[in-house]
Amino acid sequence: MDNKLKLSFLLILLACQVFAQQKHFKAFRTQHAVKIDGILNENEWAVAEVANNFIVNQPQFGATASQSTEVKVLYDDNAIYVSAYLHDDPTLIRRQMTLRDGEQRQDVDVFGVAFDTYHDGQNAFMFMVTAANVQSDAKLSGNFNLNNGVDYNWDAVWDSHVNIVNDGWIVEIKIPYMSLRFAQKNVQDWGVNFYRSTRRLNEVSYWNPVNPNIAGLVNQFGVLSGLENLQPPLRLSFLPYVSAGYSTVPTATGTIKNVLHNGGMDVKYGINESFTLDMTLVPDFGQTLSDNVILNLSPYEVQFAENRPFFTEGTELFNKAGIFYSRRIGKTPTLYDSINQLAVDSGYTILQNPSLTQLYNATKFSGRTKHNLGIGVFNAVTAPMFADVRDNKGSVHHIETEPLSNYNIIVLDQALANRSSISFTNTNVIRRGGDQLANVSAVDLRLFDKANQYSLQSKAAYSTVGGAYAHNGFKLMNSFGKVSGLWQWNFSNNIESDQYDPNDLGYLKAPNEVSYTANVSYNQYKPGKNYNFKIYSFSLKYQNLYKPYSFSSLYYYTTFLKVFKNFYDAKLVVEGSPVWSNDYFELRTPGAKLKRVPYVFSGVFGSSDSRKKLFFNYGIGYATAYDYSEHIPYSVVTGGIRFRFNNQFSVSLNSKKEFDAGEFGWVFFESGTNVPVIGQRRVIRMDNVFNAIYNFQARMNVTLRVRHYWSRVHYVKMFHVDSEGNFQNLEIPVVPGYDNNFNALNVDAFYTWDFRLGSRLIIAWKNAIGPDVTINGEQYKKYMDNLFEAFASPLSNQISAKFIYFIDYNQLRRNKSVQM
Repeated sequence: MDNKLKLSFLLILLACQVFAQQKHFKAFRTQHAVKIDGILNENEWAVAEVANNFIVNQPQFGATASQSTEVKVLYDDNAIYVSAYLHDDPTLIRRQMTLRDGEQRQDVDVFGVAFDTYHDGQNAFMFMVTAANVQSDAKLSGNFNLNNGVDYNWDAVWDSHVNIVNDGWIVEIKIPYMSLRFAQKNVQDWGVNFYRSTRRLNEVSYWNPVNPNIAGLVNQFGVLSGLENLQPPLRLSFLPYVSAGYSTVPTATGTIKNVLHNGGMDVKYGINESFTLDMTLVPDFGQTLSDNVILNLSPYEVQFAENRPFFTEGTELFNKAGIFYSRRIGKTPTLYDSINQLAVDSGYTILQNPSLTQLYNATKFSGRTKHNLGIGVFNAVTAPMFADVRDNKGSVHHIETEPLSNYNIIVLDQALANRSSISFTNTNVIRRGGDQLANVSAVDLRLFDKANQYSLQSKAAYSTVGGAYAHNGFKLMNSFGKVSGLWQWNFSNNIESDQYDPNDLGYLKAPNEVSYTANVSYNQYKPGKNYNFKIYSFSLKYQNLYKPYSFSSLYYYTTFLKVFKNFYDAKLVVEGSPVWSNDYFELRTPGAKLKRVPYVFSGVFGSSDSRKKLFFNYGIGYATAYDYSEHIPYSVVTGGIRFRFNNQFSVSLNSKKEFDAGEFGWVFFESGTNVPVIGQRRVIRMDNVFNAIYNFQARMNVTLRVRHYWSRVHYVKMFHVDSEGNFQNLEIPVVPGYDNNFNALNVDAFYTWDFRLGSRLIIAWKNAIGPDVTINGEQYKKYMDNLFEAFASPLSNQISAKFIYFIDYNQLRRNKSVQM
């Protein structure tokens, strides 16, 4: 038997050994209510079965956990209860207060429980409590693995209490059935695992072993049995809200002042034990974090993060096919910028020009049948938006900037054996007046072998866009790879036709691509002499244009990551393109291309031990490329520092500076001929973000985030481009007026108080640089000059308060029965 066969055989034996270690544990039914106080004085706790003997996941997989943990599970007709006795020296327990869902890389001990209620090895609900009694909850899906983290966007209503005792700390948790979904059976088994993080040791352990070299997490759960005659309650809850505030927005023609007032409601209705209907009526998203606006010189749209709760909670089904970009819903109206330009060009006065489209309502229907078929339906309706402008004669014009629109998604996701699945997704957009109707359908097949060693994925999508510029297109993707073991690899092929367009409800930078990608990685989680674990990886991507089929680029990316014994980490990155490439998108002209020079980039990035009061991260990188006649350098420096004053108060500052001496890109089209002109530009970009968090208690805090982004662009040369993409002999005089000095400033401050389970008060203050503010780049050439001038410029301000109250129909019904 050769060495490769021996290695494969050993890995299969290891996988079989892990599955053979699957633990079983029995829940105990209680007939009495359990008081959630962190004191385990109910008789049922004394007779319930104990789960213990936790196994380390990191830093040394397979070792016995350094501290003993004892977990018990009870259940009744209303909820499931979990208690954990975490033995430890109470003086060593880390108890930093954090934001909800914010325990990662903080100085706090954590206990968690996760339930795979359908026992499919793919989907689970996870509930975590810190030693300061701060809650985190998350959904784990079939795509989850230990390298990708968990989805913290989902928030449930549940109760917990922590009690510090002489020999450790106690957690007591109550999870109402309304916060879970499960099939209705007389007797059922759930997948389960218990998690503990002992922060001073940086030790993570699980009750059922979780091997970091094996793909997936939920498939490595144990079994919870003894659940009999579960009768899910009527899952009906209401979240009415009222909000009020005031905003001022300075413009070139005056200040727009608005009194803000709104009211609406979220409704959650459990149609049966497995399916839930979520609705939001006239939502207000004024208390969400501001976008990280940048100066975008590329031909591609900037993709922003989703911060609105309704669009982040419980959307894992809708995101599975990768054709749903929720920021399309409630986006900036299509003609928003045109109205602002009208004011500049014609001297009109803007009386009203909303920057966001109002959402009338949105509905999510989702769940999973007892046969593991996931079904999801999402629908949203946005209002028509209008701008009011006054012309030079005093007449007021009411201009539609966005039509009434309906957005819809349908998903069918069948979970199969061995973490496998097949899904179908359809997205549809209908606008009033028939403007650009759009439809995209996608099928996604994911297969894993029984030993969880290899994976095959195939995806096909087809888009149809109607209207004046109707077009159809398709996408095909296939990949095969080894997903577990020390060595992991993957090969994939992606084809996007020139007319493929999912962007009415999805996000794609650009279609018209055929690419081949190969990845290989070495994942050593067994500690060595001076490290806890190390990961080495190499990727190679060969890309062509789909139509006409021609070479585009060849790109490689290599990383070397080590986490050392002192829990510092360092990563070396080497990437680049060894050959000349063709950029078919930069010139914004169909069929035209721009030659790109070979380059190589190398950098070192890392961070310190995040347990310490003073934590820092760093990065420095340098790229070199040779133009036809000169050496063109690029450099990037990143750095961050976080200081924890005490368990309640911490501040951080993160900075990034980029300098590119020779960024080549499109500048303008020549008038009359529409010939594209490119320029060599010297670009400086700086992005600084300051954060401060003060926690009054576990469910009350104040957060402050200040972000200033500065980009200075100076053109040193300009060129025409020939049909082959060359420009070395086509230099033209530099046309003035295209240099830029761009500043973006946002201040976001939030006071948040969860005054009862599911209910919240938010007071928000948002401050930003005015939309018409330009800072003179000739007068203010340095970063600090721009920072001070940004704060001194006219700023838009908004202060608002939002009161949200959680109403559980079952509680109302019980209270009414007691009164009667």
